[in-house]
Amino acid sequence: MAKDRSQSSDFTGPLRRLLLAVVILCLLGIFLVWRIDSPRVELFRAQITDRFVPNMEWAMAPVTGTINLLQEFQSYQRLAQQNRELRSELRRMQAWKEAALQLEQENARLLDLNNVRLDPRLTYVTGVVLADSGSPFRQSVLLNVGARDGVLDGWATMDGIGLVGRISGVGRNTSRVILLTDASSRIPATIQPSGQRVIVSGDNTNAPPIDFLEDSDLVRPGQRVVSSGDGGVFPAGLLIGQVAADPTGKLRVRLAADYQRLEFLRVLRHQGTETVSDTARIIGPQLPRPEIGQ
Repeated sequence: MAKDRSQSSDFTGPLRRLLLAVVILCLLGIFLVWRIDSPRVELFRAQITDRFVPNMEWAMAPVTGTINLLQEFQSYQRLAQQNRELRSELRRMQAWKEAALQLEQENARLLDLNNVRLDPRLTYVTGVVLADSGSPFRQSVLLNVGARDGVLDGWATMDGIGLVGRISGVGRNTSRVILLTDASSRIPATIQPSGQRVIVSGDNTNAPPIDFLEDSDLVRPGQRVVSSGDGGVFPAGLLIGQVAADPTGKLRVRLAADYQRLEFLRVLRHQGTETVSDTARIIGPQLPRPEIGQ
């Protein structure tokens, strides 16, 4: 048995060496044939390529598929990276868009303030609304202008269109504005074109009622309501709003000012004939003082 193994080993050893030599010679021959620059050899190479390469497509299919899969995966990675970059850029653009819209709205309100036509004798100071301290019982806002800007109690405030309220409380750097909708607000007004003198009384609603109307037959919804200047606190001719009727038939004022977006207010420097010294009282004519001894 050992002898048979020895004979088999003696036989396979030279055969392996022979096959290895043949393979090496074939590879060397293929290399030489592929490197020789001759028309005949070129024709021979072309014939071999035409004969064997088309028949090897089945063997190259897995390799081609793997290469295509790798290329598609790399393309997917590039698309995912571009998608992340685009999402990040879109978020930045949305932030810029929001900032641009806010600036556009702010600019529009400032332009509205500049477009309001007022008496040339009136000067004003523009303030920014710092806080809205509105409540069901009191409606007011806080401005960033005060005594240092020369603001006084009783001065009228307007937005880009109409009257908003009056100054009621002045600090050094801030001042408080009582809105027309506040329950303590009473504004003498005139209805145009009938000329009816009325009082616009705040009742903590967005449409304050019209009080002390003499002849309601002369008043129609849609007519303008402006300040009359009675009392000497407010200047005359400031737009308050338009007449409107509620479901019960009571006449109210649809305010011209946009109370939902109060950001800038114009404080009118109006040196009226009356000075507001106590905002909790109604300004009326002074009664003559009784003489001592009578």
